Amino acid sequence: MSCSMNDTQAFNEMMVHVPMCTHKEPENILVIGEASPEIKKELEKHKGNIEFGDKALLNSKDEKNIDVIILTDIEIDELLLANIDRVLKDDGLITFKTQSFHNDENRLKNDLKLVGTKFWIAMPFRFGHSTAILASKKYHPTADIVLQRSDIIDDLEYYSTEMHLASFVFPAAIHKALTTIARR
Repeated sequence: MSCSMNDTQAFNEMMVHVPMCTHKEPENILVIGEASPEIKKELEKHKGNIEFGDKALLNSKDEKNIDVIILTDIEIDELLLANIDRVLKDDGLITFKTQSFHNDENRLKNDLKLVGTKFWIAMPFRFGHSTAILASKKYHPTADIVLQRSDIIDDLEYYSTEMHLASFVFPAAIHKALTTIARR
C-alpha cells in the first residue's frame, strides 16, 4: 500500500462502509447514480441484495422494502426524497454527497433541513475532500456503529472504525453553526 491517499478511494469506501456499518442488518441496498467498479468492489465486502440504477429504479420498488440507499452523484430534492421515503423501511437510512460548509454553507444547511423533514437523524460527515450526509430513521452513525462489521473489513485504504467515528466530528464553529440544523 502506498502512503499517498486517493481521494476517489476515500469516497468509495466512506460512501459504502459508513451506511453499511451503521445499519444493524442491511438486506436490501440501492445504489442510485454512477456506480464505479470501485464502489461495487466495496459493496461486495458486505452481504445483502444490492441493486444499481438511476432515480427511476425507486419507482419499481415496493413500499417500505429498502434498508440502505446510497446516492453516489445525485442531488437530493423534495420529489426524490418523497420517493426515497416511500420505499425505505422504518429503520432505513440514506447517504448522499453534499457541499462542504466552507464551499457552500447554504447548500449543506438546506440538504440537512430537507432530509430532517423525513429522518430522525441527519448528520454531515467529512472525508478526503468530500462532505456527505447520513440520514437515518433509527440508527445513529456513531452510537450504533456495528463494530463486528466495521472492524473486520479487509483491503481498505481509508475507511476504519476510527475514521468512521472521526468523520462526524467538526471544528467548534462549524458544529455550533449546524447545531440547530443537523439532527443528532
